[in-house]
Amino acid sequence: MGATLVAAQSGADRRFEELARRFVDEFPALSPVTATQLGDHRYDGQLDEVSREARAGEAAFLRRYLEELSEMPREQLSRANQVDIALLKHSLASNLWKLEELQEWAWNPLVYTRLTGGAIYALMAREFAPLAERLSDVADRLEKMPRLLEQVRKTLRPERVPKIHAETAVRQNRGVLSILENTVKPEMGALSEQERTRLKAAMEKAAKAVQEHQKWLETELLPNARGDFRIGCDLYDRKLAFSLHTPLTRREIRRQAEREFGRRRDEMYRVAQKVYAKQYPYVEFPDNPSEAYKQAIIRAGLEVAYRDLPGGDEIVDVAGQQLAQATVFVREKNLVTVPQDPVEIIVMPEFKRGVTIAYCDSPGPLDVGQKTFYAVSPIPETWNEQQVRSFLREYNLFSIQDLTIHEAMPGHFLQLALSNRYPSTLRALLSSGPFIEGWAVYAEQMMIEQGYLDGDPRMKLINLKWLMRAITNSLMDQAIHCDGMTREAAMKLMMEGGFQEEREAALKWVRAQLTSAQLSTYFLGYQEHIDLRNQVRQAWGSLFSLKKYHDTLLSFGSPPVQFVRALMLDLPI
Repeated sequence: MGATLVAAQSGADRRFEELARRFVDEFPALSPVTATQLGDHRYDGQLDEVSREARAGEAAFLRRYLEELSEMPREQLSRANQVDIALLKHSLASNLWKLEELQEWAWNPLVYTRLTGGAIYALMAREFAPLAERLSDVADRLEKMPRLLEQVRKTLRPERVPKIHAETAVRQNRGVLSILENTVKPEMGALSEQERTRLKAAMEKAAKAVQEHQKWLETELLPNARGDFRIGCDLYDRKLAFSLHTPLTRREIRRQAEREFGRRRDEMYRVAQKVYAKQYPYVEFPDNPSEAYKQAIIRAGLEVAYRDLPGGDEIVDVAGQQLAQATVFVREKNLVTVPQDPVEIIVMPEFKRGVTIAYCDSPGPLDVGQKTFYAVSPIPETWNEQQVRSFLREYNLFSIQDLTIHEAMPGHFLQLALSNRYPSTLRALLSSGPFIEGWAVYAEQMMIEQGYLDGDPRMKLINLKWLMRAITNSLMDQAIHCDGMTREAAMKLMMEGGFQEEREAALKWVRAQLTSAQLSTYFLGYQEHIDLRNQVRQAWGSLFSLKKYHDTLLSFGSPPVQFVRALMLDLPI
């Protein structure tokens, strides 16, 4: 595992590169499931420990590396290593704070539903090793599942668990059984009779443990879940600083978001006028329209876009067609280098549902070239006709275009495929959420700027609506966790301010309760990408082209934008 660029020659660089190699080699052992997801397959037959002793060991590990890094002469390192040491220090400090101060291990059961589901899913989703070998590791992990779930029950403190987290865990927990049914059982023929017998016994043992855990979730955790989903300003500000890796404060981010909120709504009005005028060519718009008038025209324009809806069972197929269309456009316009890595659109696994409507599941940085999954959640069977209609209006054919750009091309799939090729494995492991999410939002806007769908104003209007979603995400994120924003106020902001449909807003309210700080990464990251492109365009002058800019930008991996700016413009790190 090459930890850093080979080019550095100083003694300080050699010391840091040796430390980085040790870190990359040692830290996957802290979480075997995470190791598998990253592409380190030395621990595929093992399962995480979530005991007090395991947490103490992790804290000691983090402190040991922080102490070693404090003795490194940063100013003597190469510029690339100056970035990597900053990222490593930040990550170590962040993880130690989460472990000792945020303490999600005690109050967030979703940590464990992701862990149990991911333990099996990560082994079966990608063909990184022969099937029989992976199934043997599945059996190993399933045999350890009862121990893990017993530890979870001893670790979680029901009185600290928010009710919304307990409710979501109740829905997600059985997801591991669907993974066994859908991905493991159909492949058992690849095993010898002896191994098949072992796997079958392990599945029965794990299924019994999962059902026992389900009963505990429903009868013990849920009735006694009394925690507050709002983490409060002190924890939120610290988590925001770690998540965003920016000197901007919560209040500064809010001021930026409020300014963009007004500016982008005015832009939506101008685009909606074009959509409206196509329907009513003789309309005369007032010179000084009221806000209520603008609101009505924007809604009228959106209603035109909402006429093109997918069928409830067609979203995955439509996304696949649009992915191919977007890929052709990116290549024809020569916007950025397109990797040859495989990508597949799938129905979202059950154990991951209930937080977001779609996500990009890229292979870990140690599994470069493996398949990427663009996962889309199915419409819940419990929804009534009105709720389904609301969802499909939100995810109309133009919205699915935007979603596909964001999650796949040239958004997350493309960016992460290129990021994983950066020579520093350490940097690939320590990627920046704002860089990644910001790039995806930037990609949405950039594609429309370049004329995607022939400049159709309906697409532009939906595209702006999605940008408004990123802005309202940021406003709502901090307002909920710091200012006590109510569900009614959040719904009004999303539905009236951001023009979201009821189902989207209701799902986002749930997500905002289940997470904190992450919803702010989209807007801030987008702003940083836009600012950087403007700065580089000015610096490069006539030498600037989008492909050159994008390829250069993405060649540095996924560090915070502030570091990419320094590297691209030869500024101090």
